[in-house]
Amino acid sequence: VPSRPHSTSLPVPPHSSSMPSSTTTSTVHINPAGERVVIQGSHVPTPATTAAPPLSESDDATSRPGAYAVTRSAKGPAQVFRVTVPPGVRPGSEFSVHAGSRRVRVRCPPSSHPGQSLQITLPPEPTVHTQLLKTAPITAAEGPGGGGSVTMSQEVANVNRAAVTSGGTAQTFLVKIPNDIYPGMQFTATVEGQRFMVTCPPNAGPNMKVRIVPPTKREEPEAAARTQVFEVAVPAGVRPNQPFTLMANGQRVLVTCPPNVVPGQKIRFELPVQQVVGNIQLSYEGDSSGWCRTIRVTDLKFQWVRLNKKDPAPVEDSTFDFDHGAWVRKLTMMEGNDARMRCGVLELVPASEAVVDSKLVVNNVTLLSYADIATVQGKTLEEKTTWFQRICTQLTGAWEDGHVQISVRRPHLLQDSVDAVMSLSREDMRKRWRFHFLNEPGVEAGGLTREWFQLVSEQIFDPDSGLWLSSNQNQMCMTINQASGISCPDDHLIYFRFLGRIMGRALFDRQLINGHMVRHMYKHLLGWPITFEDLELDDEDYYQSLKKLTKMDDVSNMCLDFTATEEHLGVRHEVDLVENGAMKEVTNDNVSEYLEANLKYRMLDRTKPQMTELLLGFYDVVPEPALTVFDFQELELLLCGLPEIDMQDWEDNTVYSGLFESKGKREQVVTWFWEVVRDDFDQEMKARLLQFVTGTSGVPSRGFSVLQGNDGNVKKFSIHGVQESSFPYPRAHTCFNRIDLPNYTSKKQLREKLKAAVTLSAVGFGIE
Repeated sequence: VPSRPHSTSLPVPPHSSSMPSSTTTSTVHINPAGERVVIQGSHVPTPATTAAPPLSESDDATSRPGAYAVTRSAKGPAQVFRVTVPPGVRPGSEFSVHAGSRRVRVRCPPSSHPGQSLQITLPPEPTVHTQLLKTAPITAAEGPGGGGSVTMSQEVANVNRAAVTSGGTAQTFLVKIPNDIYPGMQFTATVEGQRFMVTCPPNAGPNMKVRIVPPTKREEPEAAARTQVFEVAVPAGVRPNQPFTLMANGQRVLVTCPPNVVPGQKIRFELPVQQVVGNIQLSYEGDSSGWCRTIRVTDLKFQWVRLNKKDPAPVEDSTFDFDHGAWVRKLTMMEGNDARMRCGVLELVPASEAVVDSKLVVNNVTLLSYADIATVQGKTLEEKTTWFQRICTQLTGAWEDGHVQISVRRPHLLQDSVDAVMSLSREDMRKRWRFHFLNEPGVEAGGLTREWFQLVSEQIFDPDSGLWLSSNQNQMCMTINQASGISCPDDHLIYFRFLGRIMGRALFDRQLINGHMVRHMYKHLLGWPITFEDLELDDEDYYQSLKKLTKMDDVSNMCLDFTATEEHLGVRHEVDLVENGAMKEVTNDNVSEYLEANLKYRMLDRTKPQMTELLLGFYDVVPEPALTVFDFQELELLLCGLPEIDMQDWEDNTVYSGLFESKGKREQVVTWFWEVVRDDFDQEMKARLLQFVTGTSGVPSRGFSVLQGNDGNVKKFSIHGVQESSFPYPRAHTCFNRIDLPNYTSKKQLREKLKAAVTLSAVGFGIE
């Protein structure tokens, strides 16, 4: 078949545990003359981890726990039936009849009448095939594995190494060998809209699955989008070849000043748009400062930049900045030993180096582009969610293509669920699911799905499981237990991959997760900047101790080295923050490196294996470009739902200080505040206000009277009155649940300033 790319094939053992556990590689190359040359590879052993044996005719999907691939096929001859036209049926009208085990509708022919016999022909009756799947292992991207992960095979390591060398992304797929294909024969396989010519390996045969390694994945061509030309004057202070930001069509974009162009000269650039809107105004955001996601005009990828107030040129990251420095997680995807489970390498990089695609191409079809994201990102959470669900619907497999049934035992709910979900491929994670609780009469109509998500997430977030702990700073939020490897040494990483998968699936199915996480976890999920402010929320005392170092004349007097002290089960030990950290003294020259190393360790490195698996599982389901329209506060609301807030309970358990200490609720500004929150803020804005002040949208089950602060003690919601001349906008202190509220002169002013502060808090802007 001309123009078909060829691939390497790695056979996967058949659906029988008695077959040999081995693989063979074979590669098909196309030489310049177009002649095919087949090179036979060497034998490579690998674990048999594809699928369990098929069920017998006497068995069914309700007999044992696990995940079942359910498919329907209609093979065989057509079926012929004779039916009688019922009384009262006129020519051209329809009537229902039973034909074998099926009920069908028949249109009465023009020449027929009631009582007359008709012959109807039906396609073969569909046959349901049910296959119990076997759990797939997770692979360690680096090192010998552990915690449930296995060492990467040399074969897969070579695939990943070749992808890195060629500048692409490693990709492998599982395909089924057709019925009439035997070793040495070639067949075509279609994956993600691409057709490949595959050579059947020597130890494979009909109906077995083989793992193919297509050519390295590269950028897919995209149909030319409609564009609009923008013209703008280069701002003052911008040098040739220096990037600067501006607002175009409601989207902040990053433009590089051309050579030989000086401030004041006009330049032009193009952006794709869905609809060309006339008279679009370009404006610089000069009233805020902070990190902002922009679109690069060069390749239309999203990039983070930091802006100065009233300065369109991004701040360069050459110098360390304790107050504004930021880092973003970077996850490099790699192939694992089992094609169903990718692995990856996770690290924190400077925020300005983090990029993400602004388009999503599936099966050569563009599901979303920069123009779609630019249109949606400014809408309400409800509108964003509707748009996101439309993308998920397009990614969900059709019922006719098969579905997944997950059967679990209630007494063993978590373990059965982990085994089931960890047997699914990424394609299966986007198929339609049906749940079955064994030995229970419940029929799946949505209720079982909702119950499953709630119960499973509740169990996995339970501190008794040893995987998660309540945050020391906010008892409503959960943080990863860095010692989970001690609590669950054999499989703790499997549980984090599982949780990532069900979190992604919850977004797909509009289900809720029963557990709030600390703020920086949501930032990692979205790839948002991590700052020292996040460290302050995690451990205020530790943050303050680091901040003091920035103001010392001579840091070496502290006798510090590049290590951190950890304690597990009463045993203290030192952890190197950098290579040979115990031998490296902290001085004025390297104190910035020390501060950065501490931030990276506390925010990621101490739980990097767990976080890596959580992210891998999450992105096994959800495509990252589709999430760029949400901020981390919105992601928490999507996963955990909008809280049920008792406004009277909130007001009754609020304390007042500062300018409002004497009058309390009787103060006019306080009255306006509660009127705005109660009457003008919808449920989403109330939840965002809670996030702004307390760090989470969660409400204690016993109400606001037991709201806790960062020391674990009760710290009620507090409104602290301040002079407007000192703080034009409300400010939040999440460590002790306090909002500093200026003494505004009107209710309208309070409403506008409060809404702006709550809305912009997620963006990371310091409001001036």
